[in-house]
Amino acid sequence: MLDLTEVLKAALCNEDTGWNMGSFGAIAEFHHVAGDPAPDAQDGLMQVTSRGGVRIDRTDGVTPVAYETLSPRPHRWTQAVALCLPRDDARMAGRTTLTELGPDHAAIRSQDRDAVLFDMGLGQHQVDFCIRTADPDLLGILRAEAGRSLFDHGNPAMPAILSAHPHRVALTRLGRVEVYQMIGGPDTGGTSPEGPHTHVLPKLLRAGRTHSANAPIPDGLVPCCNLHPENPVIGRLGEDKPLVRDAYDQFQTLLSAWGPADYMSGKGAAWALLDQGVTAADAQEPDSRTGRAGWRNAIRQWRVLNGDSALIADWAQVFDRDPAATEDENPGH
Repeated sequence: MLDLTEVLKAALCNEDTGWNMGSFGAIAEFHHVAGDPAPDAQDGLMQVTSRGGVRIDRTDGVTPVAYETLSPRPHRWTQAVALCLPRDDARMAGRTTLTELGPDHAAIRSQDRDAVLFDMGLGQHQVDFCIRTADPDLLGILRAEAGRSLFDHGNPAMPAILSAHPHRVALTRLGRVEVYQMIGGPDTGGTSPEGPHTHVLPKLLRAGRTHSANAPIPDGLVPCCNLHPENPVIGRLGEDKPLVRDAYDQFQTLLSAWGPADYMSGKGAAWALLDQGVTAADAQEPDSRTGRAGWRNAIRQWRVLNGDSALIADWAQVFDRDPAATEDENPGH
């Protein structure tokens, strides 16, 4: 049986592992940037750089869910481990207006602990999405607009935030992700900076979802933190890369221990039939959505691991053709 704490310790020291906390539409991400100092072992479950940080404060009561999703690109797939809590345990404050919370004494870095934390008031179930600042000009505007929605017409707080680029802090029942880099927008050429960054997308927030429908999170559980171990076929900047077999095998160990039963059954069934040389016409895909995702990713991974053949091309043509069941490679964005 895998020890969750040991898995997390190893992942936090792996510069190819990404992390995020948030909801469907408000997410804070921590990624290592190539060329930055390599991550070192820290006291506790944390990692921090000059660009951002992640800290996990709790593992008791956590249910890890390892899963793979279907990329829109038919030669790729994504993978993650969601650290989940029961829905009631995952609940945060759910504030819907800008609210001052006081100095952030629990900040990852000591130099940030006197700066003031404000809940942005996004009203999300499992995350209090905050900003943190010691800038007196921004503090004055935020305090003047406290108690209002940031999305009220004419509220000066949101443009002030976008201009001042305060730290963003995602708080969950499992810990926090902090982002020190600029907010993606006009000052960054319209793109998010490489490495730690945040996304707040009002259209997705209005959906009221805790996570993507394509993430196979069991009913009653809510993902409070996600780790993304090195993808074996996708590079850090989203580029294709040759298969990294060690990365593939390492995630399959997590998937075997913590993957959804339907997914594993669908994937295993497809591989067994492919191994026997059964044609697509003589194969029957699973009935469940999660099982079909496993079936389709089995086809993609079989091709990557074993190369092209008439058999795998036939299977891909028949079974791997539903774009509605694919997942954005940047979940929650």
